[in-house]
Order: sequence, then structure tokens, then C-alpha cells
Amino acid sequence: MVLPIEHFIIALLPVAGYALLRDRRLPSLRLAAVTFFGSQFPDLVDKPLAYELYLIPSGRVFMHSLPFAIPLSIVVIAYAVRTDRPRLGAAFAFAHLSHLVADNQRILPPDFYVSPDLLWPLRPPVARSSVPQWVGEGAVNLHLWTGFSVVVLALAAYVLVGDLQTHLDL
Repeated sequence: MVLPIEHFIIALLPVAGYALLRDRRLPSLRLAAVTFFGSQFPDLVDKPLAYELYLIPSGRVFMHSLPFAIPLSIVVIAYAVRTDRPRLGAAFAFAHLSHLVADNQRILPPDFYVSPDLLWPLRPPVARSSVPQWVGEGAVNLHLWTGFSVVVLALAAYVLVGDLQTHLDL
């Protein structure tokens, strides 16, 4: 299991390295924030949908799945290019996709294996316990994560709506 901070570090190191090489300075706070959000996005969406609302079969499908992650990444990058912020869009997409790689480490050589979770709903998900091991007794961790997810996604939606109104004259 990869922890949230590990997902962020895995995504931030290459983004920071790119910024250092290209700009000769650390990434901006905005770029780091977008990278953080992208690195957490699959869990922010999937864990509550699976374990609080029971809308998807596992906390590792939907935004953890390539049939959803790739089109979302394309839309995010296209919007970022249209609003003259391609680096932010690329950082989000990279961070999101790095989350999938970190959760499915065997997709890298030499132990190449594509988990069915990465191809959901085209393939059935990996069978897992209905209660993930990180939840703990009394499900307090699940409720805390769901609350955190709702707050972060609501803030992101608020920022996105404002951004759409500013950049697309809605």
C-alpha cells in the first residue's frame, strides 16, 4: 500500500526536477499544489465512492482505471493548453497517472503485469475485502478520509468553476 505522502513524493520529484532543469528554480506553490491534488485525486474520488457510498466495486477502480484516467488527463491538458497553463495540466496528468503506477508497481519491468483494476470496467476488478485494511476499528479513518475528500473536491470544484467563468466567459 502506498501512503498519500508517498504518492505526492513520487509525483513531485520529477515535476520539481523538470522545473529545476528548465527554470533553474523550484516549482511554484501553484505547480506543487496541482501536483499534490493530481497525486491524491484517484483516492479522493474512489475511496469514498467504494467504501462509504458503495457505488463502485473497489477503491482501486474508476479514477484508478486507464479507461477513465487517460480521457480525463487529455481533457485536463487540453483545458490547460487553452488557458495557457500547459505545465499545470501536464503536472496534474502526470501526478494522476503516477498514482496508478505506484499502486500497480508490477506494470514496470521486469515483473510486468497489468492488474485488471487498471482496465475496469473492461475487466472485473481484483477481489478484495469489503473493508480495506487502512480503515481500522470503527471506520473512523474512512469517515475522516471521506470528509477530507469532500472538502478538497469541493474546493477544487469551486476553483474550477471560477476559472471556467474567467477563462471561457461563461
